[in-house]
Amino acid sequence: MPVRDCLPPLDPFDDDDDDDDENLPRSNFSHKSFRTKQKLAKAQKQNRPIPQWIRLRTGNTIRYNAKRRHWRKTRLGI
Repeated sequence: MPVRDCLPPLDPFDDDDDDDDENLPRSNFSHKSFRTKQKLAKAQKQNRPIPQWIRLRTGNTIRYNAKRRHWRKTRLGI
């Protein structure tokens, strides 16, 4: 008995797969809650190189922002 005979037939008009949007990150949606928007804005402001005057003030001991995040490599987890 072939395997395809054991499986139930697929219904092409079955609309039970509407939960595909749950797997997407929330930041991709155009309708964001205010709290989500605030977190995204804070993360955007934090993600910048250190100012040059801090390198001068610390005697070049702090050379780069260790918490710098790339938008595609590291997710925020919101």
